Amino acid sequence: MAPKSCVLASRNKHKIEELRQLLVDLDIELKSSLDFSGLQEVEEDGETLQENAFKKVFYTYSEIGLPSVADDTGLEIDALQGEPGVYSARYAGENATYQDNVNKLLLELENCKQDPPFSARFKTVIAYKDDETEWWGEGVCEGNIILKQRGENGFGYDPVFVPEGYEKTFAELDADTKNKISHRGRAMDKFISWMKSRK
Repeated sequence: MAPKSCVLASRNKHKIEELRQLLVDLDIELKSSLDFSGLQEVEEDGETLQENAFKKVFYTYSEIGLPSVADDTGLEIDALQGEPGVYSARYAGENATYQDNVNKLLLELENCKQDPPFSARFKTVIAYKDDETEWWGEGVCEGNIILKQRGENGFGYDPVFVPEGYEKTFAELDADTKNKISHRGRAMDKFISWMKSRK
């Protein structure tokens, strides 16, 4: 049976807002890690996106006992042999800003031996846990990396990622369009379908 409430196991305000938009069709109350003062930041030191996502939901569920959902996202660039991948959020260091990570990425691509376009993909793994079950699903969005940042929306690597079939970056697209085609949106579609099937 689907829960009446769920905790988004994240302290990232941008991600929480995006997840709330994606889960608006679920008839459940959504909280986040920011609503619970005792929750600590989870160190995302897993070797895969799935490990990191489950690490966050296991911790959150064990601490507060409420159904928990989390995601972990990575950007894979073929010219960089799949980097930054699972290290996307800390590509430029543990306390790196979004801009720090983008700057390092662009520098690596400028110095690589391959010419653009730089084929890439975003991958998101969604993990969920309650007292009855565990679940996970993945969403992928193919595209290319550009060397000049464009757009003011979104966060992270959005200003340099152009999704397949589009000419605008994620940061230039409106939220509704991005959510329909994004890696996180596709992963959340699977989660929503699974949750609705439990009713």
